[in-house]
Amino acid sequence: MAPTLQQIREQFPILGTTVHGKPLVYLDSAATAQKPQSVIDAESQFYATINAGVHRGAHELAARSTMAFEDARAKVARLVGANAQEGEEELVVTSGATAGLNLLATAFGNASLGRGGQAAQRFALQPGDEIVVSKAEHHSVLLPFQELAARTGATLLWFDLDEDGRIRSDMADEVISERTKIVAVTHVANVTGAITDLAPIVRRAHEVGAIMVLDACQSVPHLAVDFHALDVDFAAFSAHKMYGPTGVGFLYGKRELLEALPPANFGGSMVELAWMDQPAQYMMPPARFEAGTQPVAQVVAAGVAAEWMQGIGMDRFEQHERAIAKELLKIGDIDGVRILGPANDRDRIGTVAFEIEGVHPHDVGQFIDAQGIAIRVGHHCAQPVHRHFGVYASNRASSGIYNTVDEARAFVQAVAQVRPFFHA
Repeated sequence: MAPTLQQIREQFPILGTTVHGKPLVYLDSAATAQKPQSVIDAESQFYATINAGVHRGAHELAARSTMAFEDARAKVARLVGANAQEGEEELVVTSGATAGLNLLATAFGNASLGRGGQAAQRFALQPGDEIVVSKAEHHSVLLPFQELAARTGATLLWFDLDEDGRIRSDMADEVISERTKIVAVTHVANVTGAITDLAPIVRRAHEVGAIMVLDACQSVPHLAVDFHALDVDFAAFSAHKMYGPTGVGFLYGKRELLEALPPANFGGSMVELAWMDQPAQYMMPPARFEAGTQPVAQVVAAGVAAEWMQGIGMDRFEQHERAIAKELLKIGDIDGVRILGPANDRDRIGTVAFEIEGVHPHDVGQFIDAQGIAIRVGHHCAQPVHRHFGVYASNRASSGIYNTVDEARAFVQAVAQVRPFFHA
């Protein structure tokens, strides 16, 4: 029998916290989601029972920790529709989505320097080539590829946004040209909550032979995601946004592309043979991209989070958060409140950014925090999309599977009190 919402909430110990004498209402899941007890226990139990280096030792603890590590990789792979069979793995462990995207940009840059041999030349860039992003991107997408363009002489171009802040996918044939080598866009925007219409972008990218990179940080925790069905070439996401621990993320790549991609980081456990007087022979993926000691306990806990999400059912996540989004969006009916993003629940998640006329976002955040409600304040590491709306910062409420309709209504009531309180 599927768990009730109350049974789900009871699995999150932090939800029993009080803030300023009021029960915590946590509406900042887009920044980081809270963790169920099973995930918290998994990390602790790893350290208490099987802690050892993975893919290194021949002793029993090393074997057990390696099995747990690879079993967790397989669980996360199943959540996102990736291969996990030995020798066919498509998930690389990283320290987060930011690290995964930087890994890609660095590897593409290395290919541009001739590293990786002939197979890697499909990733190489030179002056005259183009990299396409969008104005909706988190800085973790924008900046690595902006820097890659600067290092290689490629030109950075971008998709513009419509009045709701949605990526103009209908412009794919114009923005993506025969000179485009990389297209990197978000699946779900972290400011507007808008779900990108990916199909036209993916089709056009592959039509011209470009590599399609997806930021899936805000989609994996909220939607049923299948990277094979989406036909993207690479995708990055973070465990801490999908009810898992901090310090770990994953980079998905089509197997044939991972095998051709040169490494970005160098050190232990990613090299097959090393010499003093000739280039090293690197291991096959994913080991080639996992230099050094991995966050093993966190990966194991991330596997538990992925399994926990699948146990509830991603359709349940989508339906529940759509209901919460409908309630959160009612702030648009309040005088002086402007939603930065789609004002209805079509093709969006329960992430709602807004500004309040005459009140600074930090004052808004402090007032709402005083009601026991946690929201985000600032530019959310996405300054270009804020400039699109003519503001420098905003407030953002973002939901998770543990939020209730009553909590969303309490948030709307708190927002309604802001302007009267500040005499705006």
